[in-house]
Amino acid sequence: MKELKQDRKSRYTRMVLRDSLVELMKTKPITKITIKELCENADINRSTFYSHYSNQYDLLNSIEEETLSWAKKSISYLMDKHDIQETKNILLEMFKSIKENSQHLQVLMSEKGDIDFQKRLFALIYEECGINLAAGEHKDEDMNESYFVFVVNGSVGLIQHWLKNGMTKSAEEMADIIYQFTFAREPNEMK
Repeated sequence: MKELKQDRKSRYTRMVLRDSLVELMKTKPITKITIKELCENADINRSTFYSHYSNQYDLLNSIEEETLSWAKKSISYLMDKHDIQETKNILLEMFKSIKENSQHLQVLMSEKGDIDFQKRLFALIYEECGINLAAGEHKDEDMNESYFVFVVNGSVGLIQHWLKNGMTKSAEEMADIIYQFTFAREPNEMK
């Protein structure tokens, strides 16, 4: 029973520290955030912080890795073959999750976030979609690859815009927009 209590306390501490870092990153870059300030904001002492993370960059990396893991699972599932309604439902669940985690994602996907994280996110999406940007272009694959690069960049840009502007559209509306832009047309239809 004591072990379960420890796990719960540890999860809570990590959550509070993550929320604190994200809150501080809304107003200043991570390079200007001190451990002291982070701990005061989270109402956690420094020794507790150091029992979980080595520094603020380690904490940010933890948030980023968790986000990338979620993105990989979601995109992988989305890329499986589904009927139209299943695809729309998957997109809807993705947007609901984005909305639930909007505080973290707003910072990670903004100019205040780590540009390397954003590059890793794009690389992950390309990889999960089967796009190899390093490979030489083949005329048969050129249109499909260009289409997917356009769709990925446009979709991420649309999500960033949605997050930055207060998510005025619902998760359902955003899922429908992304579906219409990405899945309702095939690249060969665009020739």
